[in-house]
Amino acid sequence: MPVSELPVVPGVLGARDYLRTAESIAAAQEPDGAIPWFTGGHTDPWDHIENAMALTTAGLLDAARAAYIWSAKTQRSDGSWPMQFRQGTIENHDADTNFCAYIATGVLHFLTGTGDDDFAAEMWPVVRSAIDFVLRFQGDRGEIHWSCGPDGSTGEALLTGSSSIFHSLNCAIRLARRVGDAQPGWEAAAQRLGRALRHHPEAFLDKSRYSMDWYYPVLSGAIRGAAGRARIDAHWSDFVVPELGIRCVSDQPWVTGAETCELVLALNALGDDDRALRLFTNMQHLRETDGSYWTGLVFTDGKRWPEERTTWTAAAMLLAADALTRTTPAHGIFRDTGC
Repeated sequence: MPVSELPVVPGVLGARDYLRTAESIAAAQEPDGAIPWFTGGHTDPWDHIENAMALTTAGLLDAARAAYIWSAKTQRSDGSWPMQFRQGTIENHDADTNFCAYIATGVLHFLTGTGDDDFAAEMWPVVRSAIDFVLRFQGDRGEIHWSCGPDGSTGEALLTGSSSIFHSLNCAIRLARRVGDAQPGWEAAAQRLGRALRHHPEAFLDKSRYSMDWYYPVLSGAIRGAAGRARIDAHWSDFVVPELGIRCVSDQPWVTGAETCELVLALNALGDDDRALRLFTNMQHLRETDGSYWTGLVFTDGKRWPEERTTWTAAAMLLAADALTRTTPAHGIFRDTGC
């Protein structure tokens, strides 16, 4: 993709800056296609897909395809993935249902961004198997339990994880229609999950200290319109730190780039681009000269923490820039939920 066709946020992020960040992600990609948190770090199936999506927006399609092929090759026979890998070795055999569902978001993003129906068809069995696995863990109120251990034990339902699954499930439904393999059972499951997210907070473990529980129901499309705006406004002062971004946890002096950019995406989905752009601009203090991004900043002492420049922080920034500028064909992956 020519540099001239890349997202540009005037006065904040140029096209070459955008490409440099995407190249910093690609530089961490391992020979088998896995994209770890940073060179030598571990890979998890969710952040790996987020990185692949970012590479797609920058036109680094060979690297993105390699990432999706890695996902296909490492999927287990039950449709799941281990929670954590490091350089080809499984470090955590548990499955995270949100991690597993995210392949649907990634494949729909790639299809929308490239128009490559053949690759989407190639990946469709992977998506179908993953979603079928995830829906095995749907509870009586529609919530999705977050984990499954090798012994069959399951974790409680988490609001953030279930919200992300809601988005991925709707992406999977759109893919199913595109490939001509309708899944009415998924549509019923998505309706139940949406009702749980909107009306049954008691179904989820209370993690309201975390900013993701605040904005993820909006980002996912479960809560939009006036209700979404009211949700964001109700806790704005709890999480937003002027000129720096948003806190990861409401009672800690720590702002994080990925959460800030996800809130940018949620605000963009609500049509609140003024505040979205302000936050996007504010988080750029985490940028390094090579285009990579530090994970966060402890603002009481001015220290980067952790001392890691994470691929997925860079990826969230790229996706937010694309959404704000509506540049690539896939810019609406979070805004246009289709649900």
